[in-house]
Amino acid sequence: MRIAVIGGGNGAYAAAADLTERGHEVRLWRRDAQALAASKTLSLKDADGERRVCMPDPAFTQLDNARRVAPNLADGQVVFFAPGTFGSYIVAQAVRDSGNRADVAYAETGTLPWLTRKHGPTTAAITARATRLPTGVYPARHADRALGVIRRAFAGIEPVEDALSAALMNAGPILHPPLILMNAGPLEHFERWDIHKEGTQPAIRRVTDALDAERVTARQKLGYRAPHFPLADHYRTDGDEWMYGRRVHKKLTDSQDWREHISLTEHRYMREDVEHGLAFLVSVCEWAGVPCPVARGLLALGSAVFGRDLRMAGRTLESLGLASLTPAQLKERLV
Repeated sequence: MRIAVIGGGNGAYAAAADLTERGHEVRLWRRDAQALAASKTLSLKDADGERRVCMPDPAFTQLDNARRVAPNLADGQVVFFAPGTFGSYIVAQAVRDSGNRADVAYAETGTLPWLTRKHGPTTAAITARATRLPTGVYPARHADRALGVIRRAFAGIEPVEDALSAALMNAGPILHPPLILMNAGPLEHFERWDIHKEGTQPAIRRVTDALDAERVTARQKLGYRAPHFPLADHYRTDGDEWMYGRRVHKKLTDSQDWREHISLTEHRYMREDVEHGLAFLVSVCEWAGVPCPVARGLLALGSAVFGRDLRMAGRTLESLGLASLTPAQLKERLV
């Protein structure tokens, strides 16, 4: 299958390397042309060792990249966001606003298909591959066609109702805001800090569980079906399998790849998961009439770190012009 990978982050390099090795025809594109030139040959590192292969996109770059790729989208193509933060709907609207009326399907899932970090400018290290990927499609009427294409690359795809259902599966705005905001002191003190190891303490886990309960309640209030992929299953060694399978948290911390430098104003955990993902979750909860004190509190802390009100300036239903719709009207629009 012919696949274009848009972006230059951890997930994009893992996608380019992993999908190429599996026999797909992959093209990698990123905005940094100099860095792209150095990426013509990538190395893939995982449990089977390291090998060379020849030759995804955070929420805060979606609109910029949508304008760049819009002239090249054609009937029958599938655009896949992993994850999307409702990017499937947002980018589709941006492409239409550019004048392109191609019949394209846009899909998004709840997490990256890999737990991955770069090891240098041309090496992607994969700690684990996702085994379950809840995925929604916009427009939802194209779900069968789009998911059929995506499954050729990712066998673990599990359909959900629509793009909003998929956006409310996004694990990033649940996992990362408590970990970075409640570890702000160590993150700014130490050059490198592992928020998933030393930073994952019982008090922080309780906050994460409470935040996730607000997300699940919003899904239930809007009529979305289980499974809701509660984040607590990520930490369990038994019970329901989470997106990356069981016992994967230990693999993540044992790898030491997440002992890293995190800038509280620049890292994607803030720019994507707080400014876009958490702001979106708060707006959905308030629109649906679901109390969300934990999400609102964390968003307020993130706003203080950024120095601007993310409830007003982040990605929200209001900024997308959707807050005036009823839940039934929005679901109808997503079909």
